Amino acid sequence: MKYSEISHFSHSQHKLKFEYSEVPFKCDGCKEVGIGSRYKCSTCDFDLHMHCALPSPSISHPFYTKCSFQFLSRPPGDKPRFCNACEKDVTGFVYHCNLCGYDLHPCCAKLPMVLDDGEVKLYLYRKVSSSCHKCGRKGRSWSYRSSCKKYNLHVACVKEMLVENWYELYFGRGNKMSGGRKLETRIPSLKNTLQTHHKNKSKGKVRKCCDIAGLAVQFVISAVLGDPTTLIAGVIGSLMSRG
Repeated sequence: MKYSEISHFSHSQHKLKFEYSEVPFKCDGCKEVGIGSRYKCSTCDFDLHMHCALPSPSISHPFYTKCSFQFLSRPPGDKPRFCNACEKDVTGFVYHCNLCGYDLHPCCAKLPMVLDDGEVKLYLYRKVSSSCHKCGRKGRSWSYRSSCKKYNLHVACVKEMLVENWYELYFGRGNKMSGGRKLETRIPSLKNTLQTHHKNKSKGKVRKCCDIAGLAVQFVISAVLGDPTTLIAGVIGSLMSRG
């Protein structure tokens, strides 16, 4: 359910208003990157993913049938923790299972099991045996795989692509703007990452294959950023083409 305005425990001084952004933002709840739908306090430049603004008190997940994940505003304990979906550090809001000790970022916990835009259908797997289009490795984190089984992308690799391209957005050198943030719309380019498995293929087949894979990547990126919609995937596609 979507509300135009909400009160949130993490930002009690002002109400947060729903808005739609085509510019990447950093969620002040889970500390991860987002795009698209969000709740924002313009006065304080405070942003929350939809999943962080309106969390479920507890959730289950088909990959962990014996687990019950509870929503926490901070990671439990004093030791560093990582998300079991994307392998990235957990530094803010998290879904945690006390029984198994598993952790999931809110957006990772809510990743759709199927992404389907009518042309490309992608299924979320806990593990796959085929190599990833980005890193070329097998196994590792959760992955989205196409129904034809030709395209596979680790959720962890998508996160790394985002960090590589947007590191300077929040932690960069010499990028100073009001509020300490630099607006950036560069989406990861995959021009050099989709060619590794194209030996002995004609240029036309390579181009077609990479076009389809690129479309798949747009939807995976949009899902990881917390807004798995056709509209935001189109925005990401246009940003990718500028690179």
